[in-house]
Amino acid sequence: VTRSLPISLQSCQCLAWKPRPVGVWPRPGESQHVVAGYSDGTVRVFSVSRTEMELKMHPHAAALTAVTYSTDGEMILSGGKDGIVAVSSPRTGMTIHVLADHKGSPITVLQCTRKQYHELGVEGGELWLAASSDRRVSVWGSDWLQDKCELLDWLSFPAPAGPEGLDSLPPSLAAFCPWEHGVLVYVGFGLQKEALFYSLRKKQVLRKISLPAFATSLSLSPAAPFMALGFGDRLLRLQPCPAGAPQDYAGHDDTVHLCRFAPSGRRLLTASHSAVLVWELPGA
Repeated sequence: VTRSLPISLQSCQCLAWKPRPVGVWPRPGESQHVVAGYSDGTVRVFSVSRTEMELKMHPHAAALTAVTYSTDGEMILSGGKDGIVAVSSPRTGMTIHVLADHKGSPITVLQCTRKQYHELGVEGGELWLAASSDRRVSVWGSDWLQDKCELLDWLSFPAPAGPEGLDSLPPSLAAFCPWEHGVLVYVGFGLQKEALFYSLRKKQVLRKISLPAFATSLSLSPAAPFMALGFGDRLLRLQPCPAGAPQDYAGHDDTVHLCRFAPSGRRLLTASHSAVLVWELPGA
């Protein structure tokens, strides 16, 4: 550990790095920032180099479960245990949008991506999605400078009644596909153990990939067409897409609850209860 940020009496539930604008190199002395969501409903922005909190906002009445920056770093999107999504400005500290579409179910994922213009017939330079634990995913087109936020698609995935003996259902997870524009991938508790590739243009599932169990974590490589999936039986799977033989690894001691590719796609970070592993992917 090279730096430690200030300790809070509240528990940190989620965090995200602030992205750098494309093609812009950091200036000398410029600090990196992280945003963190807390159990008291606050969103806090920290300077890494100065190891201090620079901003504290309180856009939620419930504990935070997901947080991310917009692709240009100018907005912070946060989701709570009550399903409320807030969009706040780290420059002014003000919340500019509060979305209640997922109200009643904890937000499990928030993700932003740069929109391919004219692909989906809406204005704006960014797409973002929110997934909630009730197997619903909403997809939005936004232009933050123009104060526009438009719902593009609303997905709801069916599932049987919860199985007996299972304390909690697998999470509902979704991600935009880096190598196939206009497509998102979804995994979660459902009728089958599978990953679904959904086209935002065609409004339909394009294909399905069978899985050995319900996934507990998901990450899509930004450098090559394959994804990483974690499972409850300590299994990590690297799955080529759209088809190919998967590679399975059993290096964890518990449920693999986090998979995260590095921006280069050459490394993969995975985490379980008491272990964090970094995987080298030289062929990526």
